[in-house]
Amino acid sequence: MQKLNKKRIFDIIVTLFAALFWLPVFLICALVILIFEGRPIFYISERRVGDSVRRIIKFRTMVLNADRICNRETVPVSDDVRFLNIPTDSDLYTKVGKVIERYTLTEIPQLFHVLQGHMSLVGNRPLPENVVISLEEEFPKAADRFLTPAGMTGPVQLVGRTNIHDRERLMLEMTYCRVASKAYSWRLDLLILLYTVFIAVGIRQPLTVIETKEFILKYSNLSFSYPEGLRRRSSDNGSSRRTVWPSDKQK
Repeated sequence: MQKLNKKRIFDIIVTLFAALFWLPVFLICALVILIFEGRPIFYISERRVGDSVRRIIKFRTMVLNADRICNRETVPVSDDVRFLNIPTDSDLYTKVGKVIERYTLTEIPQLFHVLQGHMSLVGNRPLPENVVISLEEEFPKAADRFLTPAGMTGPVQLVGRTNIHDRERLMLEMTYCRVASKAYSWRLDLLILLYTVFIAVGIRQPLTVIETKEFILKYSNLSFSYPEGLRRRSSDNGSSRRTVWPSDKQK
């Protein structure tokens, strides 16, 4: 609990300090959407953010009926990916929306959720309930990604959500949760925020999954900490399978 209190203090200080930067961007994005795409400016949906479901706000970057066309119930699971990742070149995005998505500005309205204490600056992204159910069908411990507050950005965003499979994503998310809950490091959260910005504007390239894992461990207060295994309900031979990092195979 004390670790989470430190995280909450970090969230408030950084969000208020950065208000001089994000408030103008918030207003400009809202105005551009209103002028070129019309209302509504925001998209509001119910998402799992922890042990509860909340109404989460973000900029509307897609056509009005996008959530009915593309959701976990209408799109079949393929390529071992149960997270719902819509590529930025999809026709579902509006012209303005593609630009906002390109520079990862979509979630800026969620800074108000951060100030309210419903979310954190850094954590695992909130998910629609049907995505959570789909993940738990294959990964019984998938809900462990909610052991710390949902965030605007997190370790997965350092890799790119379209460049990672479910097992890898859950491993990174659960690793972050364990580090943040056992030995919270404001330095780690700050660096994840900075790297997210640098990658978005093209100053640096995205990290690999292994690089991100090492990044979390390097800047945490734990010398060694990540999930020992992520079991699935199924595998090629029908038995339970344990996911390990490539480096573990040599130990």
